[in-house]
Amino acid sequence: MKIENEKEFDKENVFGKGQENKMFAKYFVGDSFLNPLTNYEEDPVFIANITFEPGCRNNWHIHHGKNGGEQILICTAGSGWYQEEGEDPVSLEPGMVITIPTGVKNWHGAKADSWFSHLAFGVPGEDTGNEWCEAVSDEEYKQLEE
Repeated sequence: MKIENEKEFDKENVFGKGQENKMFAKYFVGDSFLNPLTNYEEDPVFIANITFEPGCRNNWHIHHGKNGGEQILICTAGSGWYQEEGEDPVSLEPGMVITIPTGVKNWHGAKADSWFSHLAFGVPGEDTGNEWCEAVSDEEYKQLEE
């Protein structure tokens, strides 16, 4: 469900917007917000609510790991996009679940005319990490079809 109005979106964003995502801002086009729901250093699974302003998206990236390392996204509010390299983009709506295998180059973010939030789960494993790649260009992004 597309939601352009920030105050209306905040009412739908049940896990909360959190704080400006300054630590990872260099890997995003536009502004994103991070609300950790578990403690990275204490809990076996890190879960965070990530909110994207309209048009915001993260860079292409690859999740790495042995015996784990995947990422799971659960869409919770607004409307967004997910795309794997070489594949068509997937329109994201609340309730959708995306499992991102290790080694798959991908990006995700908000549609141009909607705020968007998803829960991100990092699957525990060995030698896990994230490889950040190039930004999704404005030209690539503008070619997405509704």
